[in-house]
Amino acid sequence: MTATILDGTAIARGLYSTISKRVQVLTGRSIRPGLAAVRFGEDPASQIYVRNKMRACAQAGLHSEVHELAADCDQGHALEVIAKLNVDRAIHGILVQLPLPGHLDADLITQAIVPEKDVDGFSWRNLGALMAGRALFEPCTALGVVELLDRAGVAITGSHAVIVGRSNIVGKPLALLLLQRGATVTVCHTKTRDLAQHTRAADVLVAAAGRPGLISAPMVKPGVAVIDVGINRLANGKLAGDVDYEGVRKVAGWITPVPGGVGPMTVAMLIANTVLAAERQTAG
Repeated sequence: MTATILDGTAIARGLYSTISKRVQVLTGRSIRPGLAAVRFGEDPASQIYVRNKMRACAQAGLHSEVHELAADCDQGHALEVIAKLNVDRAIHGILVQLPLPGHLDADLITQAIVPEKDVDGFSWRNLGALMAGRALFEPCTALGVVELLDRAGVAITGSHAVIVGRSNIVGKPLALLLLQRGATVTVCHTKTRDLAQHTRAADVLVAAAGRPGLISAPMVKPGVAVIDVGINRLANGKLAGDVDYEGVRKVAGWITPVPGGVGPMTVAMLIANTVLAAERQTAG
């Protein structure tokens, strides 16, 4: 068996076609969805991530802007920038590119974004509402994983989904989304005893622990759908996921590559959430 590769880049391309039609409807009403990114310092990875998001905005017909703040920016100034964006009617979505410099309170800064513009879905109000199935915006990576599974025709309802990772950005919100879709969900992490016992029971396995090569071929059952959210920079400069791709793809039924799997879907969901924010803010 050789796994079907879930090409996130190709799937995202199809999503942009639908998103662009929604943008055209808004444009016909003289409304252009706008996304603002706030970035701190000159971290190369952050620069690349923000550049990719802004490029996606341009391709979908959105307005975008980047607010570049110094790495030693004081917290008060950062909060002032977000406060101005909160009331800027040309901006419908705001994201703060993580991680932040160590002297800044990431929770304080990200929670300063009003929930109506929290297109990353990171605000506590959005995360709390997700528990009740009523989030304004579902976190982009978790939403992208579900979309990948749907587009691949992987059954979620009635499946046993195992998530390795418990972050507020991926693991926890994804568990809630899969529960809403009728999956039985097990959440594991790097301190789980006998991790392989859990992963071998999965119909859907999501690796999001930030440990390169954590999931190996003996840890998965034949035919499983493997979604690799991990993105790790190795000593040789190459990117690698949390899954031993070459080994696991010989056992799995579906697998995502790194890069080119979940990453493009995360960006597509960010753009979709921004368009949704514009639709809501200009309705009526």
